[in-house]
Amino acid sequence: MKRIVFFSLILTFLVSSMSCEAQNKKATKAKTAVSDKIEVFYFHYTRRCITCNAVENVTKEAIAEMYPTQTKKGQIIFTSINLDNKENEAIAKKCQSEGQSLLFIGKGKRIDLTDKGFMYAKSSPDKLKAEVKKTIDALL
Repeated sequence: MKRIVFFSLILTFLVSSMSCEAQNKKATKAKTAVSDKIEVFYFHYTRRCITCNAVENVTKEAIAEMYPTQTKKGQIIFTSINLDNKENEAIAKKCQSEGQSLLFIGKGKRIDLTDKGFMYAKSSPDKLKAEVKKTIDALL
């Protein structure tokens, strides 16, 4: 009986602490300033496979081909960030990236194309380029 009461108290404490944390994250997102530029981040580690390199190269190439004017004006910015460098921890935390990821951030939205990037970059780069275009067009 004492065990049941003890575990019930611990469970109640854990659930209440999680709900408070979720509310804090919502408040933080609401305070984020809305920008008219689109930032594309590719987060990676120092050791990279062929597919990892392909995700970066195909995405960078797609942006350069389809949006040359916007990139020159600074409306669309592509940044490759090495997660092994300690100085990049703050930007990774700000973008909510905990590992390798391909993120599009603009107009208060965050779109994650990581799965599609790794699915298409090597085998179907045109499909990845189409996804990049669809994502950026939605943010413009």
